[in-house]
Order: sequence, then C-alpha cells, then structure tokens
Amino acid sequence: MTLALGVDVGTSGIRTAVIDRTGTPVAMARVIHAAQDPRKINAERWWQSVVDCLEIQMEGLRDEGCDPRDIIGISVDGTSGTMVLTDVNLKPVTRALMYNSKGFESEAAIVDRFAPAHHITRGSSSSLARALRLWHEVDTSQAAHLLHQADYILAKLTGEGGDSDVNNALKTGVDPVTCQWPDWIAETGIAMRLFPKARDVGTAIAPLRSSLATRLGLAPSVVVHAGTTDSIAAFLSCTNPEPGIAVTSLGTTLAVKTVSNCRVENHDLGLYSHRLGTVWLAGGASNTGGGVLRSFFTTDEITALSAQIDPASPTDLDYYPLPGPGERFPINDPDLHPRLVPRPPDNVTFLQGILEGIAAIESRSYAAIRDSGGDWPTAIYTAGGGAENPAWTAIRSRLLGIPLHPARHTEAAIGAARLVFRG
Repeated sequence: MTLALGVDVGTSGIRTAVIDRTGTPVAMARVIHAAQDPRKINAERWWQSVVDCLEIQMEGLRDEGCDPRDIIGISVDGTSGTMVLTDVNLKPVTRALMYNSKGFESEAAIVDRFAPAHHITRGSSSSLARALRLWHEVDTSQAAHLLHQADYILAKLTGEGGDSDVNNALKTGVDPVTCQWPDWIAETGIAMRLFPKARDVGTAIAPLRSSLATRLGLAPSVVVHAGTTDSIAAFLSCTNPEPGIAVTSLGTTLAVKTVSNCRVENHDLGLYSHRLGTVWLAGGASNTGGGVLRSFFTTDEITALSAQIDPASPTDLDYYPLPGPGERFPINDPDLHPRLVPRPPDNVTFLQGILEGIAAIESRSYAAIRDSGGDWPTAIYTAGGGAENPAWTAIRSRLLGIPLHPARHTEAAIGAARLVFRG
C-alpha cells in the first residue's frame, strides 16, 4: 500500500492524516496546542506539538494494521499570514506573529509607499507589514529565514530553511505566476535574503531528516513536499478543483474559495486568487466564524440551542458577527466593529441571529467574487466544524439559494496529504 501524510497546523492545534492513493483516510491524529501568550508566541512549541502528533499518528497507523514505512511523502498546511524569523539553524530569533495579529500601521505605511496600487500586500493586515515588524524587532545579523507557519514546519521536517509555496507566500508579495519576489520589496528596507523560494504546491522539496524518519519508523526515502494554506488544504479535502465548484470553510474563521479558470482579484475587498496547477481558487477569509460563537457559547450549548432553531423563520437581526474590531473579506477594513445588538432575551434567537449573520457574510463573499469577474458557484461543499450543524446549514442554503453538499472529508490534513500525490 502506498500512503501519504498530511500535517495541518491550525489555530487550535495540530491534525495529521494518512491517506491512500484514492484519497481515503487510513488513520488520523490530533494534538491541542499548548497555551501561549498571544503577544509572545514561540514557534518551537508548534514544532513540539507536530512531533507529538506524528508519534501518536504512527502508533494509530500501526493499530490499523498499516506500516508507516509505506508513507512516501509528507506535506504541510498552515494558517495564512502567520510567520516567524529564524536563524540559519531554524531557531526562532523573533516571536511568531499570527494571521490575525494587528497594530502594524507604521509598517503598512512603508509598504504602501512602494507597492503597486491595489497590491495584495497593502493595508495594515498585510503579511508583508507583519514581516517588516519582525525585521524591526530583531538583531538583523541573527535573522536568516522568513518562514510562514507551514514553511517553518517544512523546514523542521527537512532540516533546512528557505522554501515556501506560492499559496502561503502570496500575501507576503510573491508573484503567483512567476514564483518570484518583486524587486520593489527591497525598497521597504527588509533584506531580500530572508525570503524563501516559492514553489508550486505539491512540489517535492527534500527528504525527511533521517533522524526524524528513524524516530517515527518511516522509510528513509520519505520526501517532504511544498504545502499550502489551511483553507486551500480544506478545499482539497472536500472535493476536486473543478470550475464552478466552491468550498466554504466554517472553522474559527470563515473562508470561501471558488474554482476559476482565470485569476479573480479585488484587493480593496480582500479578494485574491491562489494558483493550484492550471486553475485558480478565488476567494478570501473573513474574521467571522466559530470563534465568535465560542465567545458566547460552549460547544454543548451551541448543539442544544441549535436544535431549537427554526431555520425557515428569520430573526431579522442584522448582525455582522466579529470577535473584535477588524475585517478582511468581503469588507477589507481593519477598523470595522462587530455588530451584535440588539441582543434578544433568549439565547436561541441570539444564536440564530449570529448564525444568520455569518451566513450573510458568506453570501456576500460569493457575490463579491461574482461581481469581480468570477462565477456564482454551481455547487458548494462545506468544511470545518460548522458543517456538522444542520440548522446552520439550512440557514446558509436559504440565504445562498444553492443546495449545499456535505463534504465526504473536511479535515485540512487530508487535503495536505493529497498534495503528495498531486506532486
């Protein structure tokens, strides 16, 4: 049996999946991230969680009667825009900054002076602005690699830094067609020697470190492949990338992706396209999602209250649910405030209003893609924990006017593993 391993570095923890050539999961594992101060995130803790999860994964694979030595490749996905600076030995020399970190207005002003109009790197939520902040915080002689979250794990797997993929590197400024970093980035003052080589997703990068292969019981021939972002990995876990097919990821945040034969972009809205082989995945990510729900309700409360919702009877509450100020898509406004008032006296109606608000943002997101030159999807698959909520699914179907399909698989780790066989 030939197997592939995917590693998903998510917001809450690590998930891994081993699949066969048909894309069917053989075994999966999960480890929760250790708690960290969000202002002082240590990337090395991500790596320790990955190692812990891989060890659990190999044990689970053996329990299924499979041999870890049948794994031929590994690929990694991570949260888009999360990054760290390391030295040549891959030791972090800065804190890590997350995709939703804020407060980079001064760096964004520098980027805006040099970036082309409407470029994806413009704005205070820009990944390049985040990279500049890290550059300004460090002794520049120590820094050797600028690594996105998935790049950092890839580097720890191979033992060498300096590689990325066109999906993770997109928001930092790489040209997804040529895979090159534009010359104007150097004018911002950051050293270009830090930037990784961006590769097509699924490209074979290097063998797994021999010491790690031995520790995990893997074959010495295992190859590590270029990964992708978490939302694209989630897309690939759900379905094949064919024109007209869309995937909504309802996790901590909301992400939408539609397959297009052409590149669709509107950076004023936070809309961009990732390249995946010969097609493009047009979409964006909102800060709304499960994170808002969990700020008001526990998982058990959401389940119990959702069972009492009548999806066919709208609340008419005009909510724009956000966990705090700032939105990325379909409104690109770092100062946008949540709208969650008035709050009704009963929690069932309040929860329904939040679910309707998130569904309205989803519908507005697909409309933004259509209005920017893309197509309204012919079929939408759903990934993430929200896919398991029947009331939410019915609300979304009513607002979108499209039948929603439950994805056979929804874990991003499965999509990451599929990149091994695509590569």
